Amino acid sequence: MQKGNIRIAIDKGGTFTDCVGNIGTGKQEHDTVIKLLSVDPKNYPDAPLEGIRRLLEVLEHKTIPRGIPLDISNVRSLRMGTTLATNCALERNGERCAFITTKGFKDSLLIGDQTRPDIFNLNIKKVVPLYDTVVEIDERVTLEDFSEDPYFTKSSPNEQEGILEGNSGEMVRVIKKPDESSVRSILKVLYASGIKSIAIAFLHSYTFPDHERIVGNIAREIGFSHVSLSSEVSPMIKFLPRAHSSVADAYLTPVIKKYLNSISAGLSHAEDTHIQFMQSDGGLVDGGKFSGLKSILSGPAGGVIGYSSTCYDKNNNIPLIGFDMGGTSTDVSRYGDGRLEHVFETVTAGIIIQSPQLDIHTVAAGGSSILSWKNGLFRVGPDSAAADPGPAAYRKGGPLTITDANLFLGRLVPEFFPKIFGPNEDESLDLETTTLKFRELTDVINKDLNSNLTMEEVAYGFIKVANECMARPVRAITEAKGHVVSQHRLVSFGGAGGQHAIAVADSLGIDTVLIHRYSSILSAYGIFLADVIEENQEPCSFILGEPETILKVKKRFLELSKNSIKNLLSQSFSREDIVLERYLNLRYEGTETSLMILQKYDDQWNFREWFSEAHKKEFGFSFDDKRIIIDDIRIRAIGKSGVRKEKTVDEQLIEISHFKKADVSKDASFTQKAYFDNKWVDTAVFKIDDLPAGTIIEGPAILADGTQTNIILPNSQATILNSHIFIKINQKAAKTLSKSGYELDIDPILLSIFSHRFMDIALQMGTQLRKTSVSTNVKERLDFSCALFDSKGNLVANAPHVPVHLGSMSTCISAQAKLWEGKLKPGDVLITNHPDIGGTHLPDITVITPSFSSTGELIFYVASRAHHADIGGILPGSVPPNSKELYEEGTAIYSELVVKEGIFQEELIYKLFVEDPGKYPGCSGSRRFSDNISDLKAQVAANTKGIQLIGSLTKEYDLATILKYMAAIQTNASESIKKMLAKMVEHFGTTKFSGEDRLDDGSLIKLQVIIRPEKEEYIFNFDGTSPQVYGNLNAPEAITNSAILYCLRCLVGEDIPLNQGCLKPLTIKIPAGSLLSPRSGAAVVGGNVLTSQRVTDVILKTFNVMADSQGDCNNFTFGTGGNSGNKTDKQIKGFGYYETICGGSGAGADSWRGSGWNGSDAVHTNMTNTRMTDTEVFERRYPVLLKEFSIRRGSGGKGKYTGGNGVVRDVQFRKAVTASILSERRVIGPHGIKGGQDGSRGENLWVRHSTGALINVGGKNTIYAQPGDRFIIKTPGGGGFGQYKD
Repeated sequence: MQKGNIRIAIDKGGTFTDCVGNIGTGKQEHDTVIKLLSVDPKNYPDAPLEGIRRLLEVLEHKTIPRGIPLDISNVRSLRMGTTLATNCALERNGERCAFITTKGFKDSLLIGDQTRPDIFNLNIKKVVPLYDTVVEIDERVTLEDFSEDPYFTKSSPNEQEGILEGNSGEMVRVIKKPDESSVRSILKVLYASGIKSIAIAFLHSYTFPDHERIVGNIAREIGFSHVSLSSEVSPMIKFLPRAHSSVADAYLTPVIKKYLNSISAGLSHAEDTHIQFMQSDGGLVDGGKFSGLKSILSGPAGGVIGYSSTCYDKNNNIPLIGFDMGGTSTDVSRYGDGRLEHVFETVTAGIIIQSPQLDIHTVAAGGSSILSWKNGLFRVGPDSAAADPGPAAYRKGGPLTITDANLFLGRLVPEFFPKIFGPNEDESLDLETTTLKFRELTDVINKDLNSNLTMEEVAYGFIKVANECMARPVRAITEAKGHVVSQHRLVSFGGAGGQHAIAVADSLGIDTVLIHRYSSILSAYGIFLADVIEENQEPCSFILGEPETILKVKKRFLELSKNSIKNLLSQSFSREDIVLERYLNLRYEGTETSLMILQKYDDQWNFREWFSEAHKKEFGFSFDDKRIIIDDIRIRAIGKSGVRKEKTVDEQLIEISHFKKADVSKDASFTQKAYFDNKWVDTAVFKIDDLPAGTIIEGPAILADGTQTNIILPNSQATILNSHIFIKINQKAAKTLSKSGYELDIDPILLSIFSHRFMDIALQMGTQLRKTSVSTNVKERLDFSCALFDSKGNLVANAPHVPVHLGSMSTCISAQAKLWEGKLKPGDVLITNHPDIGGTHLPDITVITPSFSSTGELIFYVASRAHHADIGGILPGSVPPNSKELYEEGTAIYSELVVKEGIFQEELIYKLFVEDPGKYPGCSGSRRFSDNISDLKAQVAANTKGIQLIGSLTKEYDLATILKYMAAIQTNASESIKKMLAKMVEHFGTTKFSGEDRLDDGSLIKLQVIIRPEKEEYIFNFDGTSPQVYGNLNAPEAITNSAILYCLRCLVGEDIPLNQGCLKPLTIKIPAGSLLSPRSGAAVVGGNVLTSQRVTDVILKTFNVMADSQGDCNNFTFGTGGNSGNKTDKQIKGFGYYETICGGSGAGADSWRGSGWNGSDAVHTNMTNTRMTDTEVFERRYPVLLKEFSIRRGSGGKGKYTGGNGVVRDVQFRKAVTASILSERRVIGPHGIKGGQDGSRGENLWVRHSTGALINVGGKNTIYAQPGDRFIIKTPGGGGFGQYKD
């Protein structure tokens, strides 16, 4: 041992704590590795301290008793990673804290982005914020200029008028400074209540932090132990994530500090020891600077550093995919070009975190994921047996899990497992119980299917479905970002990774898998190898390319660099060991999606070129004519640890002079039966430590030791290296049915896999569309949907985007398929939005792309529907509240080719979007044609992604099989719906159900449902519904189809495929010429956003499921400008904005589904789920001041279960605009049921600045607002259920 040179790294996970120690030589052969339980109170109070004690006993060759401070005078470096912050966030046991924010915004974190987490769960469960209480401070600033200004007006500082330059370079208007005496009084009361930690987040503090600092200083004077300023924690635009981050820091950091103090108390002579912690960004930080906010991904980050440091070879630059499979979940990540990939906004435990973090995607599939059979499909997760009770084999009464399937199939080696199971924790894995449970489950499946599947086929089926679940996030971090997944190597680590890695890689087309010898403790090893990081970031709002910008940015770079270097020098790094990375966070003007761009060369300033390349790679396009905005300047200073340099895998392969195939009879520890490719195979089990470098092992085989089990599949070959196992997949595994699957018409295992694959296509299309779009509507509000259809236009898979699009898209695609039958060619793309042929309302533009087989047969359609912010018509935003004819609502496209044989038809699009709608009296063409073009191209690109993914699928499976299972997945959904409806009839004891409701104008929606399961009759009859109206509440039939599909999917209450099969059993009767089936030419814009909500309420009320929700989308638009459509006429420059506003959800009824529930406050319900634009982005882009966005308390109907509350949204205009509201429930409030009270009606108010007049504008109206005018929207609450009792 070299005195004073011991290095120790520890990763404390949820189940195990992994420890690596080295005596100071840095050589791997001198490492000591220890694995111990993270919680073992009978033996030790703290796992990391116990790990240090055990390591010191080995490294210092002495016995150290428990219970005394550990002398670490010989320890040069102590590094740790911990899941403490994550566990606190999940279990909600952090420090009590308060949230201090701007007046009018106390409910910001309760409202969130107004979306619900699961669109098909009627019992909406929003994440509860971390704070105990909230306090508003009467202060306010806003930005003086707005980015959508067509004239690019730029203000100058003027202190007399309160206009100052913010840190970002933007002009800030100070409207109200905080009154210090008032603040002091408020905080003293708060302090006296026992709260000692506070988070302060004021609007626009990212650029103007002065007000936060004033309040923060007062708080420290009073004695608050922890004060988190959002401007320091996360100095980036977007109020919601920054506020969340500040609260998370106040909630978690005190817990982290207490833990650090407990660690320090257990150590002695630590003066010369560098004690550092792993952060979520993959860098180490001094313990004194370690915060809860930056520790959320501490453990997983260690794993990324572990594999990137040990498996990447810069000479061949082959990118890596990290595959970290644990007990409850699997984390996947990517490493390429020698750089870590970071993201700056994530959601963990329901909390939005705005801070640099490694880009790690998690899927709820791990060793303890529960296996189940539901609705004819094999399900893996998302529920987990966790560590307690754990898998069935753990002898604690647990359910069947992935671990059990591997054990049952001989893919685990019980002999290598420690005997820690059972009530006395002294028994091995329980194969007997696992076998019994698989027998019981197999009997259930065979009874349901009238089949003869074996237990082995069932267990193997679950393994294959699990592998498909884990492949999905890998595609998300590669294909969805412009990378080719097959060009990567997959690195397996984590306790369960080796059992699935090769199969997952094979399914992705990856031919190489790497497994480090430390794979089961790779997070701890990564922490052992990691560098020390100093991050500094500042906001800005400069235009890239302007002459003065370079000088300003370089000056800031220099200032930030000096600070970072100084901090690293103080930690004993020499200047030569410090590497600086300089980044600019860039975006195109008019968009909100930025990319963090590295300065590749110190002597070059080609940020425009680098940004353009990165943008084109990730999004598929770049703009030559748009200005580029610098949002942030960032310095990442890296103190190189230089702990150890391993030879790369490729270097080791080259150096091996002699390869030798393993002799099973001599080299294997033993053989056991294992199940591969539908048969039991004698499989050799090798102990990894017994195999010298250069040993080649042909699959099938099992390579294991006391901490890891690696399955080598029959189509693979493993080579043992000094530090790795190198696995080559020789040929792609055949896609085989189970043996019994050949006897079945439909193999349930393959059906489950195709369910995942079809949905994955739709999801990836959605990801592509969001990334490549320009408009706020698509990119920020997520007002779009993507789907896959068969050749007849039947819906196969629809990603869960916007519910109103669900069934309506299939109506549209099937109509277009008939119209164009036999006429379409490869390279053709259709565009439509007309209500006569499956459209909903005109702003929802549908783009349809056919997919052809190699023989030229049309086999699929993919489609994307997106809400365009302006398509012309009588008002900006194209959602006029008082339209009476279709032409007043903008362009109406029956069916055209937007792309013809591969050529984008821009002239035709100009005619359709600008010239045609502008010809009508009082109408304009599109006011944002450039956005229309960009979003249409984004939709085409999304469809192209779908076509590519279908092509990949056809390479894996023959076309006949794909088409067969495309039909089967619809049949599966159909059967699930019929079973649910039969349960409903049995519960209520009737086959007839009826319900009705009136719109604010008196129009009636009437429904009678007849369900006779024995006769296969499922009739939804809307006879008696009012005639169409001379207004815009008319809803094309496609909307009612969507409402029915949505309600049925919700009522099933389980995860079933969402496709045409849900509607196949039904007979839907809608009277022609009625409100729900208007004649051609009728205005329909309100039908999509209002009537659809009311139809949904009627259906759910008909089945006595829940009271009415707000029944509304509260469509609010404003803008300026317009044109006649004639190119020679004057074009009035302008802008347009559109939003929908949340309200209260209805209370749930006691029913066959179980007990009822209280409605949720401030959330989008039923047929919509679009996001609200962040307040700071809202005020940066448009000339508005948001005065208030809060919960409208008391607006929910009372009852046994209370309806949710609506919201108050108060917008003040700073420029003259035309503003419109299109809303419902302003006359008739949302109804309660079974004695529950009605929710409050909504209200729309106009406050005229010039006169002070308060004017009720009604539910549907347009105003011409002047500067200073306010528009206050009070949204409805939900109805209650049952009699209210005080």
